[in-house]
Amino acid sequence: MSKQSHSSRNFKLVHQTLCITSIDFQRKCLFGFVELRILPLVHNLTRLKLNCKQCRIMRICIRDERKYDWYEAGFQLDDQRGKPICGDAKKRNLDYFLACQQNSVCDYDPDKGGGELTLRIPKEVQACAMERRPFRVSIEYSLDHPETGIQFITPKGEATMAERSAHLFTYGYGNSSRNWFPCVDSYSEVCTWSIDITTDKDMIAVSCGELTDQILSADEKSKTFQYVLNIPTCAPNIALAVGPFEVHVDPIMPEVTNFCLPGLLPYLKHTSAFLHDVFEFYEEHLSCRFPYAQYKQVFVDEAYDTKMTYASMGIFNTSLLHSPRIIDQTFQTRKVLAQALAEQFFGCYICMQDWSDAWLCSGISDYLYGLFVKKVFGNNEYRHYIMKENDLVCQYEMEGPGLPPLHSPLNTKTLTATGSSSSSTTTSDQTPIIPFSATHLHPQLIGVKQKEVALSKAHLVLRMIENRIGQEPLLQVFNKLLSLANTTAQPKVDPSLWKNLLASTSGFLKSISTVSGKDINVFVDQWICHTGIAKFHGSFVFNRKRNIVELDIKQDLSKGTVKYVGPLTVCIQELDGSFNHTVQIEDITSRHELPCHSKSRRNKKKKIPLMTGEEVDMNLDSMDSDSPVLWIRIDPEVTWLRHVSFEQPDYMWQYQLRHERDVMAQAKALEALAKFPTPATREALIDIVKQKECFYRIRQEACHCLAKVASSSADSWAGHAAMLNIFKNFYSSKSCPQIIRYNDFSNFLSYFLLKTLPVAIASIRNIHTQCPREILQFLLDLLKYNDNRINKYSDDYYIASLIDALATTVTPGVCMTSTTSTGKLVVKLKEETQLVLTEVTRRLNLEKLLPSYRYTVTVSCLKALRTLQVNGQVPADSKVFEYYSSYGHYEDVRKSAIDCLVESAKVERSEQVLSSLLNLAEKDPCPFIRHYILRSLAENPPFTRKTESPLCTVSVVEKLWQLMNTVNDARLRCDSCDVYNALFGRLTPTCVPAQGMGIVIDLKEKKIMNLSPLAIPGSPSGSVSDGESTASKKSHKRKRKTSRPHSPSDLSHIDSQPGTPMSMESACSEGAKLKLKIKFGNEESGVDSGAESRPKETDSGLPSELRKHKKKKKKHKHKDEKGKRKMSTSSSNYDSPLMFDANAVSSI
Repeated sequence: MSKQSHSSRNFKLVHQTLCITSIDFQRKCLFGFVELRILPLVHNLTRLKLNCKQCRIMRICIRDERKYDWYEAGFQLDDQRGKPICGDAKKRNLDYFLACQQNSVCDYDPDKGGGELTLRIPKEVQACAMERRPFRVSIEYSLDHPETGIQFITPKGEATMAERSAHLFTYGYGNSSRNWFPCVDSYSEVCTWSIDITTDKDMIAVSCGELTDQILSADEKSKTFQYVLNIPTCAPNIALAVGPFEVHVDPIMPEVTNFCLPGLLPYLKHTSAFLHDVFEFYEEHLSCRFPYAQYKQVFVDEAYDTKMTYASMGIFNTSLLHSPRIIDQTFQTRKVLAQALAEQFFGCYICMQDWSDAWLCSGISDYLYGLFVKKVFGNNEYRHYIMKENDLVCQYEMEGPGLPPLHSPLNTKTLTATGSSSSSTTTSDQTPIIPFSATHLHPQLIGVKQKEVALSKAHLVLRMIENRIGQEPLLQVFNKLLSLANTTAQPKVDPSLWKNLLASTSGFLKSISTVSGKDINVFVDQWICHTGIAKFHGSFVFNRKRNIVELDIKQDLSKGTVKYVGPLTVCIQELDGSFNHTVQIEDITSRHELPCHSKSRRNKKKKIPLMTGEEVDMNLDSMDSDSPVLWIRIDPEVTWLRHVSFEQPDYMWQYQLRHERDVMAQAKALEALAKFPTPATREALIDIVKQKECFYRIRQEACHCLAKVASSSADSWAGHAAMLNIFKNFYSSKSCPQIIRYNDFSNFLSYFLLKTLPVAIASIRNIHTQCPREILQFLLDLLKYNDNRINKYSDDYYIASLIDALATTVTPGVCMTSTTSTGKLVVKLKEETQLVLTEVTRRLNLEKLLPSYRYTVTVSCLKALRTLQVNGQVPADSKVFEYYSSYGHYEDVRKSAIDCLVESAKVERSEQVLSSLLNLAEKDPCPFIRHYILRSLAENPPFTRKTESPLCTVSVVEKLWQLMNTVNDARLRCDSCDVYNALFGRLTPTCVPAQGMGIVIDLKEKKIMNLSPLAIPGSPSGSVSDGESTASKKSHKRKRKTSRPHSPSDLSHIDSQPGTPMSMESACSEGAKLKLKIKFGNEESGVDSGAESRPKETDSGLPSELRKHKKKKKKHKHKDEKGKRKMSTSSSNYDSPLMFDANAVSSI
């Protein structure tokens, strides 16, 4: 818990009243007021700074609590609407934009004393500050057509708003409650709340806290809902939802209330029926009751995210609701609702102290959620989940831009002027600047994907702490934090003690030390305060004479990795059992001698004891007769954040796949066996697919692995026939193997395998890299004879998987087209293409009459159409995808169509498609769709800075730059920065014309290249012929002498620095070109390189730490793509648009 305040505010917020007096759905506006009870912390308090965006302030009044007279206060609101983040209209450099963005965030950060709304305390009330007595501030405001923060859903029609299911809800990205009401928008400023919402009598208002009263107006046209939240809560955890909701009170836990839109009540009842089990699980493991008196779940359309958690309530997407007939969505929904409930304990009730502690609450809630998954869905599902989380973090560290540290070094806190510990710094002119250490997880200063991966790492770190101290001591630490918070949250407690409701990294680590008595400082420094993963590569040799395993472990110190020093567990499965060995890793390369406990036996069958204690029969014919080792694993329990690759013979991987009971080991074996297309591998994979006791996800992965092996062995093995036989043995009719049986999905494991096998079979290719015709006919028969009449479960997802399988059969080709005399285009399709296209079109049309759940079949059909286009089987046409991506279609359908459009823009290099996507990202009414478009473009960019493309135009740059300067929607701004970085990098795009004049003189070739938009007189092409070179050089020599009269005559001694008017490159090798670049004035960039030399005066607007960092990085050289010149740039090692490179973090 927090022991010291990290805020520079000179007042304490004790209580806040939020009153929404009127809501107009037609005009999309609301009116209301807030009243804040302020406790001064200094004697000379004359001004207050609050957070307020998009709101129109009507009036501000202040009064002394001991008096009843209100005094009107003067105020100034810094309205940022229409004001770009980066004010320089000429700059198009991402580094410069990010510096401006960080300054903008710092200026209005409430934890640094900032705010958009500044109000002056009247003289009549200043006596309260002198005596340190509380006073009240009342602010009347209105919100008209908000750009973000609150979403109005108003379906078209002539009925009333309630009959049209019109509703609204608030949302936020980080601390963004300021977008819909004035407040102190900080996680560290908690207070009690009174919330009143007045709306139409047919509407229901849901907000945080306990509903105390409902008051009907005198004219019976409106109703007021009154909520009270006595637990101190921060403004970012306050939310609101208003609509004609249908209400369902949990029959087992009456304190849980669920809300949904009209017509969805049956789905709501089924979806939320399990929730009491989640409550019981968390309360039992935490030894603490749910902290709030009520818990509310609201399901809305066009949600900002799948789940959004706030104090005592959660707002969810309607797509999570499902009927008892749906199988697939059940698992996903339960996981989402369980995770949201875990965030009520850590994230809402106990929230972070500052952004450097953002990892802690997220990691604890995800850890609790993981324990729930382990209990409800099984240990295999839990370990598979951990494996995927670890793979995600490792892949992002090694292949992506890397992650920042979860927390800054704990001993680097600086002292403020008052002497208290703080992570803030102040420049010489007293401008608050957020240092790098405190903002690396700030949602407005980090990429969306980067933030998600960082929080996944936080969960893994909590699990690593569990491995260090044990599960029970860790749960005791959580209980200690909750118990202290419960004591603090009691009524009439001194507000100065409310800091115990804030979780800090230092307080959490101190609690661990107190409860467990273990010192984990080294662990904290390596995995929390620094970034990177450990990357191991192992191999071994068995020494028969000494009966030992000689294990070699090498560490790869490439991008995103760090050198690991410490213990490492190695598990060796031998004939006599499984044995763990702990080796000490000291160097990058190390050799370890591990003794074996078994003797080799020649072809003797015996029950082999496994790690689980189970004894199994193994056929030892394939193993080395001289070795007792069956397989070897490094760090089997995922004790560290690591990536492991290991070399062992294929028969050892086969034994590991067949007989190891850990799903992580089986998944690793499947990954390795894909490289060994041997008969023994095929037999092992077929055994796993047929083994009903095996975890269903492993069986699914085995199907795909078997398909890869079959394609690799197409010249010697008919793999498709073998896989078809497997399918028929499981699901075909006994009397007629060509016809599938009636659908019966009562066995979920069999159902998931049924969906996977057709897709895997469809990926098989013959020696001509074509899909066998038998497979296509097999899939068409599955669709033709599909019968779901007696099945109590829906087959929508199964049909969608069959459509996916049809699309997988498509291989590259060329479609023949011709034009008739009337100008009509005629396309001649292959027979296989015609069959696939006919079935896809039929299913797509059938969806309009009988839509599937969440339009899953439509989603698959759109993907299939795009697959046909990409492979050249049908002409490329984006109109159908543009139609389905338009507003009004279901969200999942729009997402699928957007993915197809993004791929179309990349493959066909369509400027029109890219422009329409950017327009949609700017103007679409749904915030999640705007976010999804930009995320798709960032993950699958139409072009990159390393490739030339006709799509790289000034108009694309301007549209993205406009989106990046979005003031209110932080997530959209971060997404735009990610797209900008993926397309153009951190430097000025090459398509942007230079802002100054510049030329490059090649002294050896006697040529002059013009770098300015203005051509050299007499040489429009920008180069001068040999006959004109002498005069040109004399002319430029005169210019240099005029502008620099004291420059040395020997140009080889010019000390060229980036950003100066002259820069030069001289190669040392013989025959190298000597090039001289001359800039006239403050040239911004050269057209040929796209690099931008920032003028020196712009550095003064940068944060102090960024200026220091930039000076350090001046030493590094960045070579452009064409190799024409070198420039110094502080971003040459950075790939992420919103975060410093992880490899450079430790040196800052």
